[in-house]
Amino acid sequence: MDYYKILEVDKRASKDEIKKAYRKLAHKYHPDKKGGDEKKFKEINEAYSTLSDDKKKAEYDTYGRTFSGASGGYDTSGFSSQSGFGGFDFSGFSNFNNEASGFQDFDLGDIFSEFFGGGIRTSQKRRGRDISIDIEISFSESIFGVDRKILVKKKILCEECRGDGAKKGTEMKICSVCNGSGKIHESKRSIFGTITHTVVCNECAGKGKIPKEKCGKCSGFGVIEKQEEINIKIPLGIEDGEMIRQTGTGEVIKDGIAGDLYIKIHVKKDSNFRKEGNNIFTDLDVKLTDAITGAEYKLKTLDGIITIEIPTGVNHGDFLRVKEKGVVINKNKRGDLLVKVKIIMPKKLSKKAKELLDELKKEGI
Repeated sequence: MDYYKILEVDKRASKDEIKKAYRKLAHKYHPDKKGGDEKKFKEINEAYSTLSDDKKKAEYDTYGRTFSGASGGYDTSGFSSQSGFGGFDFSGFSNFNNEASGFQDFDLGDIFSEFFGGGIRTSQKRRGRDISIDIEISFSESIFGVDRKILVKKKILCEECRGDGAKKGTEMKICSVCNGSGKIHESKRSIFGTITHTVVCNECAGKGKIPKEKCGKCSGFGVIEKQEEINIKIPLGIEDGEMIRQTGTGEVIKDGIAGDLYIKIHVKKDSNFRKEGNNIFTDLDVKLTDAITGAEYKLKTLDGIITIEIPTGVNHGDFLRVKEKGVVINKNKRGDLLVKVKIIMPKKLSKKAKELLDELKKEGI
């Protein structure tokens, strides 16, 4: 979605020009008006809300459009075993809640380890929250791949205390929750009865000590919220709706590991090209006379303008194949470009043209 095209203004347009264009189009497409268009009206408002704000406009001009509404959620429909990006890491989803039956969170692995493995369970290292965002790319970028920079607001390690949550120079004291042991006992009800096991103390993250004075910048949490620039490498041949996973670029957590960043790709439709498998399809308007006698035409491709030969006697709907101008499969191999011939019939004929056609009829053409 190009906000400048939606508002019908140039990228160098002033604030007043953008405002004037917005008012004109908003009035034209208002859904309460006859001939209004609700979808178009929403697009106009979205474009204006960005381009009228200096900060948002600068970000849009630098990074393009990003979709921020999906933060924290997952859309598994974007994952495919053929995509080459892998699936989710479900290590953070081992517990499930069944409050209706009266049981607290439990893990079957924990239960069996208590009965058959014995001893203390060592808790997995805490993990930061995963982030999910959506990005829109052009058709050409989906074919050749592209490097993008995006801005993501997320939790990062506190720059003041470097993530330990302590005020600089402060002393440490014994954790009151675990009394310095770094571990606490938990009792959970399960289908086998009440099970007690030992886990790492969340208050001190297993250290047994906490700072006497907390960091003033992060209030002892060890993390702060900040907007961060992230580089994303979008691979060639990516499909619309596919998801890219970047390990360790999600939110961080005190005394834990960072979550992951999931990027769902939206490929804009192209008015000239469409993709089927490894081939790209496009249409070419050809004059009737050129279809009969043959000719050379200039053709727009994703690689630039090329010359294509129209063979004598080509039919409407025929496909002309241009090799190695399709989807990039790897460094040495590409699909083909298939050009569909659309013969344009003349709407008006001059007297001379009619006479010539009559001659052709006599020749049986």
